[in-house]
Amino acid sequence: MPSRGQNHESALFPFQSFLQDKERDMTWHLHWLEASGDLAPWREKIATEIEGARTALSQLLPPPSFDVLLQRLPNVVIPQIGMAGRAYRKNLFALTLDPDNRNFERCLHDGTLCRQVIHEVHHCLRMGAVGYGRTLGEALVSEGLAGRFVSYLFGTPPESWECAVDDATLRKQRPEDADLVASPYDHKGWFFGGGGLRPYWYGYSLGYRLVGDWLATVPEPTASLWVDVSADSVLAAGRRGILSSHPDQ
Repeated sequence: MPSRGQNHESALFPFQSFLQDKERDMTWHLHWLEASGDLAPWREKIATEIEGARTALSQLLPPPSFDVLLQRLPNVVIPQIGMAGRAYRKNLFALTLDPDNRNFERCLHDGTLCRQVIHEVHHCLRMGAVGYGRTLGEALVSEGLAGRFVSYLFGTPPESWECAVDDATLRKQRPEDADLVASPYDHKGWFFGGGGLRPYWYGYSLGYRLVGDWLATVPEPTASLWVDVSADSVLAAGRRGILSSHPDQ
C-alpha cells in the first residue's frame, strides 16, 4: 500500500556502504499483533508471501534486517485488495490485513501481498538513505520510486492507485513549483483527494508517472540509484515530461 506516513528519518549510513556490508543480519522478524484479531488461519501463507518478497529483493541487493508488524483490522485497508502497508523507519514496516474483505483471499494468492511488502521495503530503504522527504515533491518521488521498483522487480503493471488518473488530468492539476517545495504540505489532499480539489490517488498516479519520465533518461538504474536518487533529479525529468504544460512532451 502507499505509505500514508511522512517519516523523515535522516540517512544513518551511505547506501553503497550498506550494500557492501556482507555481515549484515538479513533476517525478517515477523511480529503478529493479535489483540485486534486473529490471523492464525492465514499465517503460513502470509509468511510464505513475505519470504517470497525477501527472495525477490535478494536478486538485486542484500536484504537488510526488518521488523514486520502484522495485524488484523477492518476499515483501514485498501478496499480493492483487503490489505495495506506502512513504513515507519529504515528497519520497520507494518502490514494490516482484513480477511473479511471480499478481495483479501484473491490478493493473498495472486502476488499482491508480495508486491505490497516490496513497496514498503523500498520506503524503508529510502528512509535509511536520503529519507522519505518533507516536501510534496519529495513525497511524490518516494511514492513513485516505490511503485516503479515493484514493477521493475516483478515485471508487473502499475497498481490501481498508480494509474488511477489519466495524463490529461495529471497535467491539468499539476503542482506548481511552489507546491513541490512546500513543507508542510497537504498529504491527504494531494494523495487521497482530501478536500475534493483533486481525484483520489492523484499523488500516487503522478508520482508513478514522474518516475517513469526519469527512468526514460536512465539506461539501467543500479540498486543504489533506485533507492537514493535525489528528488530534484526526478522532478527535473518530470518538468520535461508530465509536469510540462505542453501535452506533446
